[in-house]
This record gives sequence, C-alpha cells and structure tokens, in this order.
Amino acid sequence: MEPAFWRARWAEHKIGFHEGRPNALLEQYLTRLDGRFRVLVPLCGKSEDLAFLAANGHAVVGVELVEDAIVQFFAEHALTPTVERLGDYAIYKAQEITLIAGDWFALTPELVGHVDAIYDRAALIALPPDVRPAYIAKLKTLVPPATWGLVISIDYAEGAWQAPPHAVGDAEVRGYFPAVELVSEQANTGGRIAENGVPATERCYSVQVC
Repeated sequence: MEPAFWRARWAEHKIGFHEGRPNALLEQYLTRLDGRFRVLVPLCGKSEDLAFLAANGHAVVGVELVEDAIVQFFAEHALTPTVERLGDYAIYKAQEITLIAGDWFALTPELVGHVDAIYDRAALIALPPDVRPAYIAKLKTLVPPATWGLVISIDYAEGAWQAPPHAVGDAEVRGYFPAVELVSEQANTGGRIAENGVPATERCYSVQVC
C-alpha cells in the first residue's frame, strides 16, 4: 500500500478504521502503561486514543502520514497547535500532544524525541505482511532499550476479509518482540469486519519492543 492509498482513503472519508471513541482494550489495560510518561503512537490517524492517553496523564507523540488527519484531530478537540516544519515533516503541538505528519519509515529518533512506551492499535494491522518487518525494525530504532507497550491485533481466516485491516496472528506478533504477554483475547465486535459478519479475534498484548 503506497502513501497515495491512505491519502485517498482520508480524502474520500473512507476511514472505517477510525473508532470515534477510545479503544475499549486501551481503557481496560491503561494501567499497563503506568510509570511510562511519554507514549509513541505509530500511524495514529485522528484516534480518540490520543486524547484519552493525554487525559490520563501521559504525554503523547503520534505519527501519521496524512497531515489532514492531524489537522482534523486538533480541530475536533478545539485545540490550536503550534506547527513547525522540518524538511518533509510537520510537527503539531498542543498541551501534552505532539503529532508528526510524515513518512514513518524515514523518521529519526531526533524528530520523535524520548519515549517511555508505545501503543499500537492501528499500525501493525494496517500494513501488508511484506511491510510489517520494516515497520517493526523502524520502531526499534525510535525507542530506548527495554521499552514496553501495548499492541492490539486482529486475526481472521485467510481470505475472509479484503484488508485492511490485515490479519496478524499470535505467532507473528510473538516473533517481532523479545518479550510478549497476551493480556486479552476475545471475539471482535467492532469495525467493518464485525459489521459484515466476519468472525475475527482481537488480541491485546503487553510487549517489550527491544
């Protein structure tokens, strides 16, 4: 999936992946991020999870390819961000929320700054299988050693759904991280997959990134 695909989805308002409220698993397992102040949220869109994390005492740094999604987030939350442009990136900041518009795969630690944890609900499952290893490799360059976080995946039978979101199985998730704990596994009840009656499993993991 090229950047043009995601820009078209936002331009056409085909954003079924946007939940419109904080993710229920994040709400349930937020305490897993206790003591980890600044949270990196890859491929964040305009997720309500960003505001939820900030409202619960975390600083948030999100990364999103489509700048208009970031503009929409701040407008919908009645926040007026400062905007700094550095090369191909635009960095929006308001209160404890920093959102970076630009290419995930060209990010540098200097752009992201220090982070204490990661939260991935929509990044891993947004990417096709051949791109996911590169996504994980980049993630590991952006966080310090022994960084932990939460990863939420969805899994369904091959061919049952035309991705995205992509199915990411338990074994694949475990192969990406040095330490993984499955904290929740349940039938998926949200999003277009559920609306179309496709059986799927949603899993929440606590992971050590590197």
